Amino acid sequence: MLNYNTAGESHGKGLLALVDCVPAGLDISTEVIDYELRRRQGGYGRGGRQAIETDAVEILSGVWGTTTIGSPVALWVKNKDYRLPQLEDLSSPRPGHGDLSGSRKYLSSMRGILERASARETAARVAAGALARQILSAFGIEVVGFVTQIGDAALPVAQGAEEHFAMMEAGANSNVRGVALQKIRALRDGNELYSLALDQDNAKAIEAIENAKSEGDTLGGVVEVRATGIPFGLGTHAQWNQKLDGRLAQAIMAIQAIKGVEIGLGFRAAGLPGSQVHDPIHFDPLQEGMRTLGFSRPSNNAGGLEAGMTNAQPIVVRAAMKPIATLRKPLDSVEMKTRRRAAASWERSDVCAVSAASVVVENAVAFEIASALTEKFGCDSMEEIGARLDLSQSLQTRLRP
Repeated sequence: MLNYNTAGESHGKGLLALVDCVPAGLDISTEVIDYELRRRQGGYGRGGRQAIETDAVEILSGVWGTTTIGSPVALWVKNKDYRLPQLEDLSSPRPGHGDLSGSRKYLSSMRGILERASARETAARVAAGALARQILSAFGIEVVGFVTQIGDAALPVAQGAEEHFAMMEAGANSNVRGVALQKIRALRDGNELYSLALDQDNAKAIEAIENAKSEGDTLGGVVEVRATGIPFGLGTHAQWNQKLDGRLAQAIMAIQAIKGVEIGLGFRAAGLPGSQVHDPIHFDPLQEGMRTLGFSRPSNNAGGLEAGMTNAQPIVVRAAMKPIATLRKPLDSVEMKTRRRAAASWERSDVCAVSAASVVVENAVAFEIASALTEKFGCDSMEEIGARLDLSQSLQTRLRP
């Protein structure tokens, strides 16, 4: 199935994503990948590094022209701020980073740890996810991520955006779904927070970021990702490590600074009775030819996943990001040579990177869904995936246990 590895350091020559099992016959748009890379560099509260880098992808292998040929695809994002050989080691580890733990584990410098542990590495993950989402789009599956909270400032989705989501989820016509998707992305990309909230809510969150900046502090937040057009049966109940909800959680928790993941109702489900948590099942024969096979739910508390498998409802995932660990007003630490009390070292950093994290989480989700899609329908060629997807839907529609 579709998978990838990354390589590279924050101030090294660049970041590499090696993506394996990319189906042949996919016409890759580097513009789509570059767009996601630019969004990752944006968002209110970012630091000085983003003014230096202008991320763009170069495809090193796996294509003939721009079309995939079934071999591994290597995606390269060059660093303009390449100066690793000239950088010195840190004198004191930063609380919240891997400096101390990593240097003890590898018996190495802290510089060697922080360069790889840096969130700069997510540029490669976004590139891989932006490639994978092009596989999904070819089969009517779309993924959208946005910010729902900065610090304690909530950014609820505005009614107009929710209406567009409803059109994407219910629209039988691909043009209707496409227009709704464009409107959602336009709303999200129209503000620096990448939220779908009202202007007054965005203003409160920006004020919170400015207050943290003035105090030498940082802020975290919450991001949400929704995926629509999902067929039945991605993932499986058969083994614990093949459940799609578990795979999504692992992929998201592996993103720098992410400390919590929930699917659907998530943690709120723990405080409610089952009658208010589980989604009733209805059937409409007029919708039987759609991805939902005519089955519908009045709610989506399950977030599109039951027993580790997709149930044809939208996948809804949220991730909690902790505040950036590098503080301009540093916390207490220890000077490593003397073991005496000292202020934590400081590296150029952001005040708030939640908006950027929403891009990383969105593309991580896209990759895992694409991986599950190729696991079920094969990854030899785009044409074969499409034929198997159609056959699966036909068989599922005819099944009457």
